[in-house]
Amino acid sequence: MIETVNLRKQFGAKVAVDGLNLAIPNGRVTGLLGLNGAGKTTTIKILATLLRQTSGSVSVGGLDPIRQPHAVRRRINLIAGGERMVYARMTGRENLWYFGQLYDIPTKVLRPRIAELLDLVGLSDAAGTRVEQYSRGMTQRLSIARGLVNDPDYLLLDEPTLGLDAPIARDLRRVVAGLAERGKGVLLTSHYLAEVEQLCEHVYVIGEGRHLAEGTPAELMAQTGCYRTVRVTVTNLSPEIESAALAFDPGVRLAPGGVVELSHPDDLAGALTTTIIEAGGALGGLEIAEPSLEDAILALNDRTARPEAVVA
Repeated sequence: MIETVNLRKQFGAKVAVDGLNLAIPNGRVTGLLGLNGAGKTTTIKILATLLRQTSGSVSVGGLDPIRQPHAVRRRINLIAGGERMVYARMTGRENLWYFGQLYDIPTKVLRPRIAELLDLVGLSDAAGTRVEQYSRGMTQRLSIARGLVNDPDYLLLDEPTLGLDAPIARDLRRVVAGLAERGKGVLLTSHYLAEVEQLCEHVYVIGEGRHLAEGTPAELMAQTGCYRTVRVTVTNLSPEIESAALAFDPGVRLAPGGVVELSHPDDLAGALTTTIIEAGGALGGLEIAEPSLEDAILALNDRTARPEAVVA
């Protein structure tokens, strides 16, 4: 696996990464989430040997990136959305050939691999076209192929679907899931949190470079009290109906517009609605809002902003 222990990176007086302990095992997609400036990209660049940590240790499959950088680079690759990671004046095929040569991939292996990768990202017809004539989405797809050219054991994905059309992004998610199924270790950062929920079995949440929480997406939402929320609009809300709702569950909230809200780990929509009707309530609407990772991340960051808060 990739493992960090007390990882710290400081730029002058600014601490970008502050004591992170991470484990990215083979055969799993691991998420790294946080608000802008949380330290995600800095962490990935350290793991990719592009930056050297100020203190702490990193192990990539048992290798030390500082002492054995070339060995580590043969086992990893990085795909970063929004960054130029291919050469504009070369064709798509030439780019993959060039990067394959840097990894000393034998010609008999590299030629068919390039064809497979171009087909995988939908660029077979544009293989002989210079990248400077590609659209942004095509360039990002080529960057994805470049990131797979050395068949890495560990793939570091920093906003990989940024700028991609929905069908291509969906295909990439399918590729990423398949890589994990074949035993590769994948670390993913993404602002598309539905993507993270779909792909990641385990997620780390960081803020200002520090560990805030970790677990499955469902566990993170439970830790922060981000449960399914039921909103019942009552057209004739009265003190009697309010009392009945509060007696049903003390967690009930009364919102403007005759709205009765309840967030709970169990599905209580039917029972709450029945209670309101039996108390004489007339329903004007019913809405059920599922919790999201975004809710959990915002809640975790809000807690750390308050000294008395304790993060699980």
